[in-house]
Amino acid sequence: MLSARVYLLISAISGLLSVVLGAFGAHGLKKVVSAEMLTAYQTGVQYQFIHTLALLALAIVMLTSGSNPAVAAIKVKNKLKWSANLMIAGIVLFSGSLYTMTFMSVAGGFPAWLGPITPIGGLTFIMAWILLAVAAYKLPVEK
Repeated sequence: MLSARVYLLISAISGLLSVVLGAFGAHGLKKVVSAEMLTAYQTGVQYQFIHTLALLALAIVMLTSGSNPAVAAIKVKNKLKWSANLMIAGIVLFSGSLYTMTFMSVAGGFPAWLGPITPIGGLTFIMAWILLAVAAYKLPVEK
């Protein structure tokens, strides 16, 4: 598993890429791709940015968990790390497949096998949020 520092670094890079790719889509792709592909591309950027912020929050929780024994508990920390890993995988699979389809549409189309990757990425996002919910549930109730 990766360290909180690495998750923080990945979230920073992913946030940077979200802004760069969003700007490129708004200014560079409008005249080159269909409206349908531009919408798919924008969905990829939106989901990447949302999950980048969630990854950032997870990294911060992990960084500050040393002072909170409830969060530092192995079971909770492992679920948080798995959630972070799945968010990264979701960004790559979901957003990455939408970006790839958009860019390949400019070149004349994309292979049929690429289409099913997007929902797999969506499932990894769902699993990440479920694990985050389980980790939160496992925390002791504050009095």
